[in-house]
Amino acid sequence: MTRAAAFILAGMTMAGAAVIAAPPKPAALAQAAPGLWEVAGYPGAKEPARECVADLAQLAQYEHRRQRCTSSLVSDRPPSTTIEYSCQGGGFGRSTLTMITPRSLRVETQGISDNLPFNYVLQARRVGDCPPRSSASAR
Repeated sequence: MTRAAAFILAGMTMAGAAVIAAPPKPAALAQAAPGLWEVAGYPGAKEPARECVADLAQLAQYEHRRQRCTSSLVSDRPPSTTIEYSCQGGGFGRSTLTMITPRSLRVETQGISDNLPFNYVLQARRVGDCPPRSSASAR
């Protein structure tokens, strides 16, 4: 085998591994659309937060939303899906997302964050499309 052929084969193998490593999209969330979601119920928050959500499964790790985490699908039986995740530097969780309607989700989540346990329920409601990015934020 030539060096070029070996390089191409190695690249295809790594690309295949990346596809395998990507978590599958939950069927339970198939009818819900990405966009601007209002999230209520976060402990200590006085008002709902508005979040631009590209992948609804990201709501499963709301407690760790600013961290790098890996996740796995535990159960996916519409209208609910359960996702477990662990984050770099510690912290992990398990969340069940239930689709009430395609524009309304319930997120039951628990785990460890900052070496302390958490357990709460969020209500997420799609309120529209994400605002377009300004040229200043695209830099």
